[in-house]
Amino acid sequence: MSSRKRRPVIAGNWKMNMTPSEAKAFAAELYEKVKGKRGCDIVVCVPAIDIPAVSKVLAGTAIKVGGQNVHFKKSGAYTGEISADMLLDAGAKYVVIGHSERRQYFGETDETVNLRTKAAVEAGLHAIVCVGELLSERESGITTEVVSRQVKLALAGITAEQMNNVIIAYEPVWAIGTGKTATAEQADEVCGIIRNVISGLYGKAVARQTIIQYGGSMNAGNAAELLAMENIDGGLIGGASLKADAFSVIVDAAQ
Repeated sequence: MSSRKRRPVIAGNWKMNMTPSEAKAFAAELYEKVKGKRGCDIVVCVPAIDIPAVSKVLAGTAIKVGGQNVHFKKSGAYTGEISADMLLDAGAKYVVIGHSERRQYFGETDETVNLRTKAAVEAGLHAIVCVGELLSERESGITTEVVSRQVKLALAGITAEQMNNVIIAYEPVWAIGTGKTATAEQADEVCGIIRNVISGLYGKAVARQTIIQYGGSMNAGNAAELLAMENIDGGLIGGASLKADAFSVIVDAAQ
């Protein structure tokens, strides 16, 4: 399936880094590095407390702001959680859902990932839905089964029309924050598997237009090779998104 009509999305995941004042200064620095680069969509997914400050700095620019988590209810007794409406009102347009760190440390499951995805797209957010296998699962030769299952469960109840607001981020768990990276061929293979799953669920037309990112330690050194692959339409960037120069190089690679 040709990628020519898919516009790459480079999204930075700042994780739990930077106070609002630090985030405000960094957002201004980042904008200066990437302004005028129109060959891809640029997103920064920041801690919830930073969203208002970063949104204010980036208002009117091509850089969009996202959150890192969303609850599946609009309101209620869910201490510490944040709803889709809250994210939107604070200035977010995107949200990361089901990141492996959320699954590992905070009890996220395939079921809650699905509920959060539905809540996000129903509210009008763009959902960046993360999937990926453990090292033991890759070594056991079940990557296809694991990733396919995660995608199918995450998208249960999502309509073909709503897929316009869904991005799938393939993040092999063994390559997140470890310095290890899937080869470009390995990453493209799994992104191709994901696209085939989407084709089976929604048809080839939806599969052709769905953005599939790679997110396992993409950095300034390997971004060009990864982004040149047929099925990789951008990146969900962790550590490198906290360095304006490195993030700018990745944006350049997506041009």
